[in-house]
Amino acid sequence: MAAAQPLQLLAEDQDDLAVISAALQDAVAKVGDISFEAKARRLTIAFNRFRWEAGVRQRVRSALQLGGVLSVQGRKIRRDRRDAVLELLAIGFEPGEAPGGVLTLSFAGGGDLRAEIECVDAVLADVSEPWPTPRAPAHEA
Repeated sequence: MAAAQPLQLLAEDQDDLAVISAALQDAVAKVGDISFEAKARRLTIAFNRFRWEAGVRQRVRSALQLGGVLSVQGRKIRRDRRDAVLELLAIGFEPGEAPGGVLTLSFAGGGDLRAEIECVDAVLADVSEPWPTPRAPAHEA
């Protein structure tokens, strides 16, 4: 098996965000792994990402960081349950006053995070070595 190449992606527009969304599909994070730094206008989330691109059952620790974040709102996410696990379904973007808009991270079970952003400024990077996982994510048809 070839050595794992860590993923490093940058998004500066809606099309780039779609690539990051696909890479993060079925990634899991704990509520406590979500950090919003209002002064720095930065939202950071640490995920255990399923490596769809690897062709084998692996996960890797990855970090998503959004810059230019003006505000963050959560729905159906209990901040007091820091160990609660969230499974990311997709990242969406609704343009607003250019170049900004609203970025939405949608989680299984109906929860979501909504971030009002000045512009699309997102980075996704793998930050660990991958490890084997017994199960691949599965979805009902």
